[in-house]
Amino acid sequence: MKEDKIIVTVLGSDKVGIIATITRILADTNANILDISQTILQQYFTMIMVVDISKTTVDFTDLRNQLVTAGEKMGVQVNAQKSEVFDFMHRI
Repeated sequence: MKEDKIIVTVLGSDKVGIIATITRILADTNANILDISQTILQQYFTMIMVVDISKTTVDFTDLRNQLVTAGEKMGVQVNAQKSEVFDFMHRI
C-alpha cells in the first residue's frame, strides 16, 4: 500500500492565527493531520505536521501552493514536502 504523506513545516515570528490558517487549508482540502508538534522558542514560532493527503480534493502541488501563499500572507515560512523526499533529504 502506497503511503501518501507530506511533511509541513512552519517557521516565523509568533502571531495569532498561524495554526488556524494552516489547519483550515488542510481541512478544506480533506487532508488529515496525523501528527503535529508546535513550540515557541522565545518569539519564534515553529510547527511540524505529518499529513495524510491520500483523500485530498486537490493535487499535492496545489495544496503546497495554497500553504506557501498563506504563509507569505502571514509573514511565516511554510514548506510542504512529500514524506519520501523529506526522508531522503534527512537520512544519514
